[in-house]
Order: sequence, then C-alpha cells, then structure tokens
Amino acid sequence: MKIVHLVESLALGGLEHVVLSLAAWQQQQGESSRIICLFEAGALAARAREQGIELQVIGKRTGLDWRALWALRRALRAAGADVLHTHNAVAHYHAVLASVGQGMGRIVNTRHGMGVPGGGRVESLYRLAMAGTDAVAFVSRAGRAHFVQGAGIVPAGKAHVIPNGIVLDTVHARRDEARQALLATLGRPSDTLLLGSVGRLHAVKGHATLLQALQQLRQAGMAVELVLVGEGATRQALLAQAQVLGIAEQVHFLGQRADVGALLAAFDVFVLPSLSEGYSLALVEAAAAALPLVATRVGGNADIVQDGVNGLLVESQDVAALTAALRQLLGDAGLRARMGQAGRAWALAHGSIDAMGRAYQALYTEPARVAR
Repeated sequence: MKIVHLVESLALGGLEHVVLSLAAWQQQQGESSRIICLFEAGALAARAREQGIELQVIGKRTGLDWRALWALRRALRAAGADVLHTHNAVAHYHAVLASVGQGMGRIVNTRHGMGVPGGGRVESLYRLAMAGTDAVAFVSRAGRAHFVQGAGIVPAGKAHVIPNGIVLDTVHARRDEARQALLATLGRPSDTLLLGSVGRLHAVKGHATLLQALQQLRQAGMAVELVLVGEGATRQALLAQAQVLGIAEQVHFLGQRADVGALLAAFDVFVLPSLSEGYSLALVEAAAAALPLVATRVGGNADIVQDGVNGLLVESQDVAALTAALRQLLGDAGLRARMGQAGRAWALAHGSIDAMGRAYQALYTEPARVAR
C-alpha cells in the first residue's frame, strides 16, 4: 500500500511527532509511506530522512498560492497513493482540492486538536472539503463530539476516534535513582518532591495556574519543586511570575530536551494544567512512565486520565482545585505508586504506536465513500 501523509510542516510538536512515528511504523510493516510538507520542512525533517522516509516540501506562501496548489497536485499524481492521509484542516482542504480528478483510492483526515476558536475561514473550507473526504479520525472522544454534534462540520458516518500512540520503548518507568540524579544536577535537597510538566511554553498550557499552585504548596510547608520541559513564548513571563510569587528557586526551566523519556523517570507527579488540549502525547508518555497524573478536564485529557484510578482531573484555571489534587498525591506515596502502575497498564494496552497503527490500517482499507 502506498500512503502519503500531508502536513503543514514537520515542526517540533505533538502532531508532527505522531505523523513521523506513524510513517516509520508503516514502513516497518512493509508499506510505502512518504510525507509531503505543505509550507516548510521543519525541525523534524532531518529525523524523517534519517529513518528513510521520503520527504517533499511544497513551499506554499501565505494566502492563496496557485503555484503551490499545482505543485501539490503534481506531487500527488507522481506519488500514485492508495491512501492520502492529511493532518488537520489546512493541509486537508488543500489536499482535497489538489486531488480532484486524480483517482485517489482513499482520502483520510486526522484532526489532532479541537479546531480554530470561533471557526472562521479555516473551518468553513474544512467543512466544504468533507464532500471529498472518505473518513475523519479524531484523536479524542471530545474532538469527535465537537466536530460532529457541536459544530456540525463532520458527518457522523465519516467520524472515527483513533487515539495517538507513542513508541513505548523510549519511555523509562519512574525510579528513585533517576529522581536523585536529577536533584543532584539541579543542586536541590535529596528529599525534594518533583512535579514535572512537558510541553511548549504557551498561555494555553496553563503554566501560570501551576505556578500559583506551587506557591500554595510551598506555603503549606511541602518540600516540592517544579520542572518545566519545553520552550515557548511565555518563558520570560513565567520567569517573572515565579519571581513575584517568591518561588523562582523552586521552578526549573530545562528547555527543549531530547531525553524526555528518561526525564519522566525522575518525577513524582506529572501535571498538565492546559486550558485547551487535543490528545496529549505528554500525558500518554507520563502514564507509560508509571507517573500519577494531574490534568485539567479539557479536550482528550479525560480519555487518558481516569479520575481516581491513574490520576486526578480538575477544572482549568482553578488554582484551589489544582493545589488540592497535587497536595493529595504529594502527601501519599502509596497512592502515587498505585495510580502510577494503573497508568502504565493503561499505556501498555492503549497508548502504543502499534495500537494506533493498526487502527489506521483498518480505516485505510474500508470501502471508499467518495466517487473519484
């Protein structure tokens, strides 16, 4: 089977990691899988080439770009794909337009998030593209409900739920030795408990609320500190906020790291305080690392965090609720261990790249719904 993945780019991000992992897995299964980037190659392009995945860049400019559309049309014709798998809205409606009359076997789209706030032109064009779409995969139940029942953009008969998966071999289970090693590197006391959060530093990730919760935990006398892994636009604002709250020494910004799987093994609790979320690979990785999870009740988080089983769910921007959940876990090592093991069992059963890949294989081989 010849599969073409169309993305906006292979920038550093959850969507891009998923596409790269899926394409690599498909090649391992004996399929022919390539990636086309609509705008630019992105930081993960080198990794794709290292893994032997063919990569093509269209170089689309902002706005209406007929040259890019014709270049995409030529690329799709040359690829002769049995399956055109697009990711998110912009890549999808460009692909549907470029594929008209090309005889594509099947056109599948994945929506990796909750869409553009307020809809707008992007969602209007995406709605029109449904006429040329065989199937849409949502990475969470919340995503499907939003686009099918809520916004009414995707027909129910074309809508499926396929959670993102990860390569489990790259994630290490939590170990006290790893925590002690990280504490030594940070120059912090050996009895310090570590909260960990992985993701881009952006307002939508809710780190400002997390810093307020950390301040309250410290004021309550808890020996706890926070490790933030990732980079982004709010770094300076968060540094300033930590200073104002008097917790600057207890917040550690590690930046973008290639060893996230190993770092997770050093945390005591994983926190994702997002205001909005699609389906968080960071949460899946943390579950695989046998970490208890605290996350906000948004997007696909409830698909991963079973409240009271492998973690706790709180409302977004609720400092008191977040503080209480963290205090509960930090104060009970036995509860942390039980929830961590429940999360690891869930990840092994539902969070693997194999589970995701097999689900897409089944979706690819369904009869086409659209006449070409």
